[in-house]
Amino acid sequence: MNKNDLVAKVAGHSGLSKQDATKAVDSVLECITDALKDGDEVRLVGFGTFAVTEREATTGRNPRTGESIDIPASKSPKFRPGKQLKDTLNG
Repeated sequence: MNKNDLVAKVAGHSGLSKQDATKAVDSVLECITDALKDGDEVRLVGFGTFAVTEREATTGRNPRTGESIDIPASKSPKFRPGKQLKDTLNG
C-alpha cells in the first residue's frame, strides 16, 4: 500500500473527500515526524510506538579497497508494534 492507497482507504472509511483525507494523512505524518525530531516518542495505544534510536560513530571498511572509513553517529527511527496489532496479525 502506498500513500495514495492509504488516502483512498481513509476517505472511504471516514466519509471525507480525498482532498480532506490527504490533508489528514499528511498532518498525522508531519506531527509524528515533528515529535520524533524533538526527541519524543509517539505512542498509539494498541497500534505501536514510534521512537528514535541513536547509533554511535563506528569505523567500517570499504569492501572494494579494504580502506578504513569513519561512519558518523546518526539517529534512526524505530517502530515497536503494540499488542493489539500483533494479535490482529497473528489471528
